[in-house]
This record gives sequence, C-alpha cells and structure tokens, in this order.
Amino acid sequence: MGTLANVAVLPQHTATLRIEEIDLPDPGPTQVVVREYASGICHSQLHQMHRPRQAPVVLGHEATGVVTKTGSEVTHVREGDTVLVTWVPRDARAAKSAPVVARIDVSDGQAGSENVFTWADHTLCDEQYVVKVDPQTRRDVTSIIGCAVMTGAGAVINTANVQPGQSVAIFGVGGVGLSAVVGAKVAGADPIIAVDLDDDKLEFAKAFGATHGVNASQVDPVAAIHELTQHADRLTMLKQPVSGADFTFDCIGLKQTMEQIVPACRSGHFGACDGGTAVLVGVPSTSVELNAIDVLLHEKHFIGSIGGSCAPDRDFPRFLQWQDEGALDLDAMVTARYRLDQINEATTALSNGEIHGRAILEFD
Repeated sequence: MGTLANVAVLPQHTATLRIEEIDLPDPGPTQVVVREYASGICHSQLHQMHRPRQAPVVLGHEATGVVTKTGSEVTHVREGDTVLVTWVPRDARAAKSAPVVARIDVSDGQAGSENVFTWADHTLCDEQYVVKVDPQTRRDVTSIIGCAVMTGAGAVINTANVQPGQSVAIFGVGGVGLSAVVGAKVAGADPIIAVDLDDDKLEFAKAFGATHGVNASQVDPVAAIHELTQHADRLTMLKQPVSGADFTFDCIGLKQTMEQIVPACRSGHFGACDGGTAVLVGVPSTSVELNAIDVLLHEKHFIGSIGGSCAPDRDFPRFLQWQDEGALDLDAMVTARYRLDQINEATTALSNGEIHGRAILEFD
C-alpha cells in the first residue's frame, strides 16, 4: 500500500505550481518515505521553474522529517527516525552504487526531480539523501540545513578552508550568503564584508557576524573591498600596495557578481605568496568573462563550490552543534513561513527579493 502525499507539481508548460494529491509507491530496496515537518524554499529552484523542461517536475531539496517506511536494503535509518533531507549524497565515498532518483506519477505524466523533492508533506527518496539526527532536533528551522546552511557555510569551511584572521567578502546575503557569513565568523575571519543591494539586508547580515556592509547599488563594491583590505607593507608585481579580500564568495551567480569576485580578491604579494581565491557558490545562468591578466599577474584563483563541498553525514552534526551553541541562529535566519498551498506566493516573494533570510514551508 502506498502513501498519500500532497505535492507541489511544476507543470511542463507553466511556472505556476499546483498542489496535487499523489499516491507515492512503497519504497524500493534503497529508498525511504519521509513525512516532512518543514522544507526550505531555495532560490535555485526558481531557475528550474523558468527554464524549458520536457515533463512535469517536483521541486524542493532540503527538509526535516520523520521516516515512515524503509526499503529492504536500508540500514542506517529506521521507521520513526528523525532525519534531515538533502540533495547531496550523505556519504558518496561509501555508496555502493548511484542513488536512485524517484520519479512519480502525476495527473499529466511522470514527474522527475533533481535527486529529491521536498515541497510535499511526504517524500520518497534514496537513503543516501537522508541523514539521521537526534529526535529532539527542531522540526522547523533545521530544514534549511540541507541546502542553505550546507552550501554557504560549507563553501567557507570546506571549499575555501578559511583560517583565523583571513579577510572574506560575501556577495549576496540571502539564506546561503548569511550561512557563509556564519561560517566565516566561526572560522575566525576578519574582516567579514557583506555585499548586497539592500541596506536592510546588509544590516541583517551584521547580526550574523558581518563586520562591514557594502551597498553595491551606491558604491563600486570592488573598490570598497580593496579600501577595507589594504596592506601597505606588501607590494604586488607592479609595485602597488597589496589589497583585496583573501576570499570572495559569490552566493548569487549573476554575470555581474561572478565578474566582480575575482578583481575583489587580494593581489599576490610578489615572491612571497599568491593571490586571493574567488569562490562561485550561487548557481550561474550565464557564462562569465575574467580578466586573464589580473589572474596571471596577481596569481588569483577562481574555483567552484557545489553544496559547500559537504559530506552531510560529517557536516550536518557540526551545523546542528553550531545551532545548539548559538553560533548559528536559525530562528533569526528563517524570516518567512508558508503553507504548502501558498507555494506560489512564496516563490513570487523570493523572486521579488522580499525574503531577507530564508523562507520555509511548514506541514505540521
């Protein structure tokens, strides 16, 4: 017997989601069914909503819930376990085979997903996408760990491996960017420069650890970052004082921001150390042009970070510990809550830039 689920379905030919009652099949050997408490609403889902597709799609990729059914080969979770759902395999190195991606029957065809779907009160997914956590774990705000926190904080502590005293600039301080700010603060970075177009968001970022805010609609953010990160005692190859952030993070993925993070990086200290590192975190929708002379002469680096280079089995307990210790204020980061039947209202608000932190869907 299957599981009745209310699911947000994205039709093939429109960006308006509909809620549909679906009979989820029983889990296959490596799958689980999770009754969800809450799901995050990620900006990257907007990209999926507005690009062409060949069939209906089910969306969402971060949630907190409880396991209600398990397949015959699932051993790391049992029915009744509290779990975090994510789109990154919990331990890809230990996986014996590629995770099974669920496809479900909807009224106008078969809907696919990118690894998981969590805009639903129940989901069916491979066991690689669920991480067991303490049953006392918060049921609502922890739902954003599976993408926002993992992607932003992970980019800082895993991909970049920021060290105490190093300077950081973060472009875009939505849910992912705020998580990067938290990761930078935990890492001991200084200064931590938040860059955005909204003064309220910049002030909000300071509550999470940003030391400076730069409004890119009012000043040149690259020049502002260099002004805040000068090293008059060091010289570049061109005998100019070294300046720029040790690490810059683009948590947006726009062409403009992708092309700003490299020049905002620290120049190399000629003969002593190489230049800074620009980290692409946000999902890009365009190509990017880089100044190759700047990269060459100043020995800068441009790298990508997918899912914060996280291994969820390893990193989710660390993020939950940050929450317990007060370093990660998820209650403050979640700034909007919606019901499943308000999903179109939620995605419109996100698209319009009205969500300062992270929005979630609540099912209980």
